[in-house]
Amino acid sequence: MLIFITALIPIMALIILGYILKRSKFLGEDAWSGIEKLTYFILFPSLLLRTLGNQSLIGTPWPLMLMVIVGTVMISAVLLILLRKFLTEDEATFTSIFQGGVRFNTYIAFAIAQSLYGASGLAMSSVVAGFMIVLINLWCILVFVFWGKAKFQGVLALIKEIIRNPLIIACGIGWFLSLSGIGLHFVVEDILEIVGRAALPFGLLAVGAALKLKGIKDHIGPIAISSLVQFGIKPLVVFLLIFITGLSGIAAAVLIIAFMTPTAPSAYILARQLGGDTDTMASIITVQTLLAFLVMPVLGSLLL
Repeated sequence: MLIFITALIPIMALIILGYILKRSKFLGEDAWSGIEKLTYFILFPSLLLRTLGNQSLIGTPWPLMLMVIVGTVMISAVLLILLRKFLTEDEATFTSIFQGGVRFNTYIAFAIAQSLYGASGLAMSSVVAGFMIVLINLWCILVFVFWGKAKFQGVLALIKEIIRNPLIIACGIGWFLSLSGIGLHFVVEDILEIVGRAALPFGLLAVGAALKLKGIKDHIGPIAISSLVQFGIKPLVVFLLIFITGLSGIAAAVLIIAFMTPTAPSAYILARQLGGDTDTMASIITVQTLLAFLVMPVLGSLLL
């Protein structure tokens, strides 16, 4: 547990710094909006593209990892959808509960994996993220199709939303370069490395800046439901599936780390773009991020 707490301290420090800088108005509102946009559309896709582009799946247990990821996400997503009518009567609020229970915070997952396992942990986390980002974004976009405020107009509009997602684009290009054997030219790789290096610190600062303590008391129900799935059901399911498949080592560890992180700050962006309940989503992100630093060391000591 001590090792896990030590790994979380610098992450928490950056998140707190982001929160303080935002509340002290050190940077204007437009600056934070720009940082969020820069991280989501440029920095983090660069990190994914660079790590996936030259990532070889040879020697990695990727079929078993993919089975565990698909199984865990499927069980969590289907469970939430089946219980939808019992969770809330507001369809837009359900989209926030769904994102709060299914999404994962890639910045925190990468930072912890790198802190605990170094470059190997970051590389393996990229493989996990490459699978999870595509799968989870597809699930979330489909949920918005049926229950979001902004209804889509036909299949072409749905496809457009999917293919213009910057994280899906980065994963798609990265997997193509990797699986085709083309890889990345060393000059391009160096550029992406420099740009992608800023993704984690900027991403964590943006997480802190996005924390909103006001209004949390009005969203206790959705927060509790999504957090139960996020920190209870998903870690248990992924642990059982890892046991069943026989996965071990860093591959198993990064899967457990990914599935016990809080929901992603990008969930707020998607809720704003596709007609979700942004107030509820902001409260879920805030509480889960703060709760993670109490829950994750316990889960890490028990499951890793």
